[in-house]
Amino acid sequence: MKKSIFYHAGCPVCVSAEHDIVNLVGSENVEIVNIGENRSRISEAEAAGVKSVPALVTPGGNALHINFGASMSDVKS
Repeated sequence: MKKSIFYHAGCPVCVSAEHDIVNLVGSENVEIVNIGENRSRISEAEAAGVKSVPALVTPGGNALHINFGASMSDVKS
């Protein structure tokens, strides 16, 4: 099974959501990407439909936006 990808920027809202996602789906089923630390993955997240973080991209390609931590334009600046 393909993993979901959870994108976040390292803010408190994002870290809290990361813990909840891992608890819900299990660490073996989700890849965690902190785009605040790994900026090379920003374009990948945007191509997947991520408009703000935290967001979970499902194996089916749906971008699920969780709460609101930061817009992608905020992350890129």
